[in-house]
Amino acid sequence: MGDEDNVDNVDFDSGSSGASLSYPVQCSALRKNGFVVIKGFPCKVVDMSTSKTGKHGHAKVHLVGIDIFTGKKYEDICPSTHNMDVPNVKRTDYTVIDITPDEPPFLSLLTAEGNTKDDLRLPEGEIGETIKTLFDAGKDVLVSVIAAMGMEGVVAAKESSGK
Repeated sequence: MGDEDNVDNVDFDSGSSGASLSYPVQCSALRKNGFVVIKGFPCKVVDMSTSKTGKHGHAKVHLVGIDIFTGKKYEDICPSTHNMDVPNVKRTDYTVIDITPDEPPFLSLLTAEGNTKDDLRLPEGEIGETIKTLFDAGKDVLVSVIAAMGMEGVVAAKESSGK
């Protein structure tokens, strides 16, 4: 009976939207250029082969995937009737409004709703160089950000075609 008295002390502020980071798909239903979670990392399937059923009856699927954030290669073998997780991948385009002079540099991005997003680092390598070159030249830069498994990363950059 004492639990009804403590209803005011319940904290509901720390809930999530209920959206899952991934969902199960039968291994044989996965396709090349699709996404899959291999060893806990969201990957794009680059190669896939199926072996025929053996003496004990399960066809095996050999998956090769590239991590969508780091580019690292992962491999997995799974019976074709078993389920594998597929990450919920969301791609969003933002306009770059500033690059911080900090070390490491962060991007200040403008969302479609007109808000700013300041939590993404300038990527290393070719994409980062492209963003910096276009931005320093005074051009409008559009970046594509992929979000999956609670992580985000800039995957592409181009000059904005119009205002």
